[in-house]
Amino acid sequence: MVLLQNIFKGIEIALALYFGMSCIYVFIFSVAGHFYKRRDNDTEEELGKFAVLIPAYKEDEVIVEVAKSALLQQYPPSYFDVVVIADSLKKQTLNNLNRLQIKVIEVLFENSTKSKALNAALDQLDQSYDYALVLDADNIMEPEFLAKINKSFRMGYQIVQGHRKAKNLNTPFAILDAASEAINNHIFRRGHRALGLSSGLIGSGMAFDYKLFKSIMKQIKAVGGFDKELEFELAQRNLEIEYLQDAYVLDEKIQRPAEFSNQRRRWLATQFVYLKRNFIKGFNELLVNKNINFFDKVWQLIIPPRVILLGVTVVLTLIYVFLNFVVKISTQVPEYVWISNLIILVSTFILALPRSFYRLNTLMAMFSLPTAFFRMFMLLFKLKGANRRFIHTAHSAINN
Repeated sequence: MVLLQNIFKGIEIALALYFGMSCIYVFIFSVAGHFYKRRDNDTEEELGKFAVLIPAYKEDEVIVEVAKSALLQQYPPSYFDVVVIADSLKKQTLNNLNRLQIKVIEVLFENSTKSKALNAALDQLDQSYDYALVLDADNIMEPEFLAKINKSFRMGYQIVQGHRKAKNLNTPFAILDAASEAINNHIFRRGHRALGLSSGLIGSGMAFDYKLFKSIMKQIKAVGGFDKELEFELAQRNLEIEYLQDAYVLDEKIQRPAEFSNQRRRWLATQFVYLKRNFIKGFNELLVNKNINFFDKVWQLIIPPRVILLGVTVVLTLIYVFLNFVVKISTQVPEYVWISNLIILVSTFILALPRSFYRLNTLMAMFSLPTAFFRMFMLLFKLKGANRRFIHTAHSAINN
């Protein structure tokens, strides 16, 4: 009996420490995000040539309009090529794409992945490019996007992450998805750059020195989460990732609960795979090589996704308050510890959420948070095999 009590006490303390450290971690970077300043200079800019790479797997509904939009950059046409990597597109879609002033590279794999598509394109393109920009098949760049990215490269950066924001806010889940990405932008990009750490990559709207990207991509075999593998490869080489808050690329947000589950299952599986692969290495990089960026990437995988972090913290806070104040049962961890964790976490989200989200539709969307939490929590038990095959999230034409 005593042994069982000690086990429960140990679990209590471990949970409090784990969620407490997670809350403090995101809070620190949420505060730091308000001190982010873009690095700039007034030197004359030399134009670099971009390969705008757009992998499109069964994206017939959106890819033609996205390709057309990509051509509208306020950047000299001779200095960028739009390259659509067409995987399993319909014949009519291919015909429509071939009518545009773009490059179409057709690929076909037994098991498609984004990394395979990008590597196939890089093998076929010539070496005339200075930079590679990766977009998703639903992404729309602002007209000045390439010009702003080019300016950062001319300042000496080799990797630049643009500011990805929502294309649509047409359903409660789209609003929650958009708010989640905005919070992550603030914490893992603005906050990290403010404290001198590398920005996190998102998977699209990210640009690289072309030769560097091609050499690293040869090593990337990821089924899902190729951006995470890229992050670790770059961190291993101590290469800094810049973030541009004012370089916008619009991204379609998931609209329905089923899409949310499909997408988050892939993300959760990716988190566990790369945590397992890099956990010990992360501590070695910190202690032996003083590589803080690599360790920080591992730590980001240790903390739970924000929806689970919030949901579990709320539930455990309510349980501890109930046990201590209603049932009058004394617990190993005082209830004020969990109340403090919740206050820190709520403060984190308030500080990180852009003021543009402080609207009635966001408040209404928050009623879907319990559903999102429940779906995320249940996905923890359905991750087997999720990273062995590519899980595709289909996109659609949207009028927001």
